[in-house]
Amino acid sequence: MRNFTMPLKRTYAIAMAGLVASALAGCTVGPKYKQPAYPAPPAFRGADEAAVVGDAQNSLGDQQWSQVFREPELQDLIRKALANNYDVRIAAQRVLEQQSQVQITRSQQFPTLSVGGTAVGLDAPSLNSFNYNNSNSSSISPLAVGSFSLSAAWNPDFWGLYRKQTEAARDQLLAQTWAQRAVRMSLIQQVVTTYIQLRALDRQLEVTKQALKARQDSVDLTARLERGGSVPLSDLRQAEQLLYTASSQLPQLEQQIQQQENALNLLLGANPGPVPHTDPNALTPTPQDLPTGLPSQLLTRRPDIQQAEAQLKAANANIGVARAQFFPQLSLSASAGVSGNTFPNIFSTGSRTIFGIGSLTQPIFAGGKLRGQLNLSEATEQEMVLNYQKTIAGAFRDASNALIALNKQRVNREQQEKLVAAAQDATRLARLRYERGAAAYLEVLTNDTNLYSAELNLATAQQGEALTLVQLYSALGGGWQ
Repeated sequence: MRNFTMPLKRTYAIAMAGLVASALAGCTVGPKYKQPAYPAPPAFRGADEAAVVGDAQNSLGDQQWSQVFREPELQDLIRKALANNYDVRIAAQRVLEQQSQVQITRSQQFPTLSVGGTAVGLDAPSLNSFNYNNSNSSSISPLAVGSFSLSAAWNPDFWGLYRKQTEAARDQLLAQTWAQRAVRMSLIQQVVTTYIQLRALDRQLEVTKQALKARQDSVDLTARLERGGSVPLSDLRQAEQLLYTASSQLPQLEQQIQQQENALNLLLGANPGPVPHTDPNALTPTPQDLPTGLPSQLLTRRPDIQQAEAQLKAANANIGVARAQFFPQLSLSASAGVSGNTFPNIFSTGSRTIFGIGSLTQPIFAGGKLRGQLNLSEATEQEMVLNYQKTIAGAFRDASNALIALNKQRVNREQQEKLVAAAQDATRLARLRYERGAAAYLEVLTNDTNLYSAELNLATAQQGEALTLVQLYSALGGGWQ
């Protein structure tokens, strides 16, 4: 009789090797990712109108934040915020969480191996003396049952189910990484914005204190004239109204300043308290030769666009996951073990046990679950396509709005400067006329009120123009590098 053991073993080994090779080189189902088309405008709206010039290959968004915001006091605040801000730290932890999720998902592609053992001891002298009164009783082992086993299991990824799941997890990791960069960019924008608002409030406080001093002098003068009988009491009361109008603004401005300091401290990851804001250059006019680059560059520079595309890629990979569920799933497992009632017998040749199990499962009816999962993944991908295109459209809008604001706020500030100069001269002339008795105090009251309002509006205009640089830098995707 022929021995078929060796040929069968060889055939089994060849079959298993072929199965492993097929699994490793198995096909993947699902569509390949293709970037959706989006028509980019040839130039930003407002670029020519704002007189923004520069090389098309260069952009303000490519510069480091320290090259754009040069005030040492502000740079120190930005550094503290990037190091201690809670949102930045939370975003970093989310990246670490997604990295772990990728590792967990990828582990499904590999076999699992486990080892185990059991031992049951028995020590019953009375039973030994009752059953074994011969010379062999001294050789009885305290080990009643012992075993050692090694097992392995593997689900070959023929249709790319686990590979697509891993691909989706990696895309989500990329999206989370871009989200972290978007948080950094947003944080820089918030710190600079809050700092500029603080400096504008400082300027308004300074204007109010100057107005208080001038109006106090006016009250003193009017009081002397009223005591001398040169002016009626009503003039004194009108002068006092001007004084109290300005003095009532002081606590409101101080309240806003302290609350803005608290807001800035939160961005710094600190408790409420004072913050340095004394740099005299915070409200200087914005440069006029800012390069913007090409609109199409926003697709690779803006982190929110990159995040939206990474989410779209993950949705595309999930279609492959849903399609792979329609195909048969193969599961392989093998186990080997030894056992015995004494320690030497555990590892004897006759105590070995080896077996393997393979199963193949093909879904036939799931009540529409598989089709529903596929439809859901396809609908989600279409939603992510629209979200990606909407994000691009929003980026073009942000850049255009920032450029338009850059031009209009500059014009507004220039006109406000002219208004302040005219109001200052009108107030000076009105007071001279009043002191000489050529005008009523109402003329002084009107011109002084106009001057105070114009000076406050000038501080607001300077703030608005300074903020346009922040808005343009953020709109062009700067700050996260």
